[in-house]
Amino acid sequence: MLLGAGELGKEVIIAFQRLGVEVVAVDRYPNAPGHQVAHRSHVVNMTDPRALRAVIEAEQPDFVVPEIEAIATEVLVEVHEDGLTEVIPTARATALTMNREGIRRLADERLGLPTSPYAFADSADEVRAATNRVGFPCVVKPVMSSSGKGQSVVRGPDEVDRAWDHAVAGGRVQGGRVIVEGFIDFDYEITLLTVRAVDPNTGRLGTYFCAPIGHRQQQGDYVESWQPQPMSETALGGATSVAARIAAALGDGRLGGRGIFGVEMFVKDDDVYFSEVSPRPHDTGLVTLGTQRLSEFDMHARAILGLPVDVTLASPGASAVIYGGLDEPAIAFENVAAALAVPETDIRLFGKPESFARRRMGVVIATADDIQTARARAGEAARLVRPISTSPQADTRAAPAIREEPPRESTPPDPGMTRVTRRPPGAQASPPRTPAPAQAGPPAGPRLNKPAGSGDENR
Repeated sequence: MLLGAGELGKEVIIAFQRLGVEVVAVDRYPNAPGHQVAHRSHVVNMTDPRALRAVIEAEQPDFVVPEIEAIATEVLVEVHEDGLTEVIPTARATALTMNREGIRRLADERLGLPTSPYAFADSADEVRAATNRVGFPCVVKPVMSSSGKGQSVVRGPDEVDRAWDHAVAGGRVQGGRVIVEGFIDFDYEITLLTVRAVDPNTGRLGTYFCAPIGHRQQQGDYVESWQPQPMSETALGGATSVAARIAAALGDGRLGGRGIFGVEMFVKDDDVYFSEVSPRPHDTGLVTLGTQRLSEFDMHARAILGLPVDVTLASPGASAVIYGGLDEPAIAFENVAAALAVPETDIRLFGKPESFARRRMGVVIATADDIQTARARAGEAARLVRPISTSPQADTRAAPAIREEPPRESTPPDPGMTRVTRRPPGAQASPPRTPAPAQAGPPAGPRLNKPAGSGDENR
């Protein structure tokens, strides 16, 4: 059972199905991307403990695989303790990583991992005191949020109240507890996909590392990623040590804790700083659909099932996000053919039933002999894909490009233009318009906002 059926969950479902596994998809809204491919689906408010437990008891799955953070994690602990199912990677890991306070205290106080300076606060006055200790600039985040919700940069004392209000509004739970993080003057940030899987030679849990993924963030969410990110041998060694320790700490010391972990880190020269960890496939890891022999989704499914994994890098590559560009219940995508004409590109349109201007509706994956060329190809193809409304009452203009770079001219439509349409179930269509080797065993040693209360926009 997948809890969360967005674009990442959809890919995990497909990976399981290719291995002959029956999959049930659960999400908070109907016709989510994963619902469209699962054997069965449910629409459930997963933050409601009674509703979540009811669907687990009804389906009796062998595994519960959380793919989002907005879940009543206490229920996952209960169903694990009651022996109803196995929670992936563990119920404890899901609960810890949902809360920035829990994971930061684990990383810093228990494991001694290098992190940015930080403090926790429960009021605007406490935030003000925390900024005096941490210094400016700093970042204020709710301890429980995702996709950059409630996150803001504070550059001086006059911005504290605004940051506090924004964090309270963006948190997943009431109470307003936040983390104040000091800025790190980093050269780049990475995601190190770390797989905990059974070693077929020993029958024990081993740790495997993918090539590091570089990425660029905007408003708390990724806009592009690339693999491999060039790193010094010293920095890469530090990153694998950090990732191995945090992934192992989220297991149970036996075979619990299987799956993929997206470990985010900042890198400055040869120094590596732990940022966050997701015990599931990571959005920046969408690039692995083109760069690796097995994508992060394939490896997650294999690891959960106790099957061997392979972290071989097949080609340098990059991904670039395609945004909705419009607040519409139904859209189509123009210029898909032109985008696919860019060499070595592939497009994944996620099939989300509703569009928002800053909602992630698709991604371009591009490969090349080097990451610079791959990034250029992915960015070019993503700019070419233009969402247009198919709602009968909507303006027929295409959405403006949402990019930091100046938008390029789209290829003019022609009779052979490809258009891929999404509209809600039952809606009427509008009139037509003219190699990195695996390493077994640990080595020694911000996102987009929807209107308040609407959930995770990028799902």
